[in-house]
Amino acid sequence: MNVIDAHAHLGRWFNFAIPDGSAESLLAVMDRCGVAQACVSHLLAVGPDARAGNALLVADLARYPGRLLGYAVYQPHDPEAGARLRDLLDVPGMAGVKLHPDVHEAELDAPAYAEAFEIAAERGVPVLSHGQYGSPWSDPARFAAVGPRYPALPVLMGHAGLWPEGFAAAARAAAAAPNLVLETCGSRMTARHLVRLVREVGAERIAFGSDAVFLDLRVGLGRVRLAELSEADRAQILYGTMKGLL
Repeated sequence: MNVIDAHAHLGRWFNFAIPDGSAESLLAVMDRCGVAQACVSHLLAVGPDARAGNALLVADLARYPGRLLGYAVYQPHDPEAGARLRDLLDVPGMAGVKLHPDVHEAELDAPAYAEAFEIAAERGVPVLSHGQYGSPWSDPARFAAVGPRYPALPVLMGHAGLWPEGFAAAARAAAAAPNLVLETCGSRMTARHLVRLVREVGAERIAFGSDAVFLDLRVGLGRVRLAELSEADRAQILYGTMKGLL
């Protein structure tokens, strides 16, 4: 079965144990698990230095064309972020835009991110944003607010709300905004929660993501492979949904 990982990373994070954040490490696990492609952002770009992290990502995309697809991180506090995003989306293999409202301390539906959404819509590439229930920056309600502003733009809610108490809110947001896609990664997501989300929003609105190298790709993939889903729904989550967005 073909598998596309909709949410992965390269690099390291200051307070999280990542034994090996290299592209080679991620590709080795992908090969073992049968993952054809991973859509990645660089953790340095998500965190303290978007410019340097995006540059590292560009180098890895050139080394592994076709296996790694990139999310360019948009840093809303960089006055040149818009111009930089346009240049990054011209890079071969750059397939989308990554936002992290909690790290940036900016609300997803605030004007600070409007330019990123507008550029993504112009270029026809998806936006993946961290989504965390109860967060002042990335609660599912903010996805429900921003989604209808760009109805033709696919917006992936990373972690589908992150916490079990937030999965229902994520489903409600998806119901309110047809262009929202729920992405599955997170240490609190279980196969049971996944089955419930499929029942509530449909497999075509859900994409598999692992959060590797931050989390273990094998755990996230196993959750989908072993869930009590039809094979058609499983294939849609592991491959079909993301294939349709790229």
